[in-house]
Amino acid sequence: MNLSRRTVLLAAASAALTPALPAAATAATRDLQPYASYWYPDSLPSGTPGTGITWRSLKAWRAETDADLAFNAASVPLAARFTPTPANTTARSGQARVQSLVSFGPTSSNPAQGAATADYYALTHWAYLDELVFWGGSSGEGIVLAPNAPIVDSAHRHGVPVLGNIFLPPAAYGGQLQWTRDLVQKDSAGHYPLAAQLVAVAAAYGFDGWFVNAETGGGNSVLATDMLGFLKELKALGAARGQRVTWYDAMTVNGSVSWQGALNNQNKTFFQAADSMFLDFRWTAGSLATSGRQAQQLGRSCYELWAGVDVESNGTSTSVNWDAIVPTTKAHVTSLGFYRPEWTRNHLPASRTPGDFHTADDQFWTGASLDPSAPDPNARWRAPAVSVADRSTVTSVPFATVFNTGHGLKWYENGEVTSDSGWNHLGLQDRLPSRRWVVRTTGQRPTVAFDFADAWRGGSSLLISGALDAPATLDLYATRLPIRPETVVELTHRVDAGSARVELAIATADPSAPGQAPSYTYFPVATSNGWQTTTVPLTGLSGTVRTLAVRLTGSGGQARWRLGGLAVRDATVTPAAPAELRITDADGGNLRFAWPAAPGAVRHYELHRVLPDGRRRFLGGTCQRAFYVGGLVPEPGESAAGFELRAVGELFTVSTAATTTHTW
Repeated sequence: MNLSRRTVLLAAASAALTPALPAAATAATRDLQPYASYWYPDSLPSGTPGTGITWRSLKAWRAETDADLAFNAASVPLAARFTPTPANTTARSGQARVQSLVSFGPTSSNPAQGAATADYYALTHWAYLDELVFWGGSSGEGIVLAPNAPIVDSAHRHGVPVLGNIFLPPAAYGGQLQWTRDLVQKDSAGHYPLAAQLVAVAAAYGFDGWFVNAETGGGNSVLATDMLGFLKELKALGAARGQRVTWYDAMTVNGSVSWQGALNNQNKTFFQAADSMFLDFRWTAGSLATSGRQAQQLGRSCYELWAGVDVESNGTSTSVNWDAIVPTTKAHVTSLGFYRPEWTRNHLPASRTPGDFHTADDQFWTGASLDPSAPDPNARWRAPAVSVADRSTVTSVPFATVFNTGHGLKWYENGEVTSDSGWNHLGLQDRLPSRRWVVRTTGQRPTVAFDFADAWRGGSSLLISGALDAPATLDLYATRLPIRPETVVELTHRVDAGSARVELAIATADPSAPGQAPSYTYFPVATSNGWQTTTVPLTGLSGTVRTLAVRLTGSGGQARWRLGGLAVRDATVTPAAPAELRITDADGGNLRFAWPAAPGAVRHYELHRVLPDGRRRFLGGTCQRAFYVGGLVPEPGESAAGFELRAVGELFTVSTAATTTHTW
């Protein structure tokens, strides 16, 4: 990989990536904030770490002594998903896949469970992703990174596996060949203890394997042989735990670092020892074609090769030979590997809003048309939605969404603001519409977007606005939801301006061909100018809901209609309360909370502070059973702060509270 692209990763911290942390509490002397974990394989650098950096040995790690494990361990299992009929005629299923290498934050001082800012790379286009790599690492902080739990929880909810990153840096950027030797060291029995340790970390933290990037030069064939043995053992041990390994095209069979941009005799043994390989950016159309054939000759799929596309600097203006990877007139050649697609956030000015980010991100993943059913054939940027079929995990009842993107300017509950602070926490993100945005109309196309100015619950809602001079049908979800006599669909919605006739649109069969509209059955939905929840029985339907959509018809003039929640259910189930809420450590206004799992199915937990006047202030939510809150101060006249914890179910029903207090 070109070394000029390393600057952000190798800095000890980066203002562009560092989330804002909660304000320091009065008289605090200890940092109780849990951070994402990072290590060196075994030996540590000489000297002392910089401010905010902790040097740790992976070899010395033990789950039972990991004080932050409860904050860092993901809890959402990897969901199964299906491929609906593609939204357009060019998107393929069963061919090219998409991998993203994303740096969500700095290596050190990266909060484990979100932070008090809405300015975050809140990835939502999971439907096109097959693998996410938690990219990062630096010689001055640590080179083995475990992903944050919120990222893993959100990815798993959408059926996407997440890999931790092993980054052995080039010597020019502080890399030490000893770290490579440490990684592949053998014990007296000839096994690789750090391979077992990496598998144990991924199992304890709840993610799905490792991306191995060996770029420290100076090695020899002996080191390459040891690396090959390490990879084989890492893959074998990991496969038994459902984990996978991706190899980066850097080290060759003679131990030197020489990026090939191809699968060839210099790296094929490493590819054979891994589940997939990321090909460096120097590929050509010829080298990709040869690589695909080589993979097949080895008995492997050509789609187990990720052709690297570096979008860190130029994003959608990046010049890419798309036909070398995903041609439109013949089978795809390899899969696609994006390096640093968080450009969609980072290239925006410092005054960027969540809406600005999602607009840029939609253009990256969906394309200039912002409608995957009607891609722009002349667009220079070939968005993934043009080539790759989307996937969905919406396969069981109950299913619900409040269109929460995992960050926001405020927090809402039942249409009321319960925190006016910005926040991000991807673990709270809903399963979101995968085809953004398919709108079928013969008139002017309305604007459809996540909106952060108001919400029913969480931080955002779905806003549809426009002239509505002809009926407009908005596809929301591809689903496989069984219909029973008691099945209903609930919409929580509001008319913000003008007037429109709203109908729920349900399809129980797939479209006849890619790019075609399904056949809908329409159900009227009563509207008003305030938030309301309308329950719609699916009278007359049987089988399976395959598409959930809404149709809006205007009555003249501009209209704005907001959808704050959507649910499909057979019954309403309220989760049981957690049995206990404890403060496990405190320093000033910095508190660590923990609690046992509430019985039954729980989507996530929400923590509130009870103010002296009886109002509740939202402090945060998490899928874990531990949470940190920092920067709290006493309210006027308050001798003790009260806290309430509630379990939230899949339908966003809320349990009664477990409570505790903290004496100032």
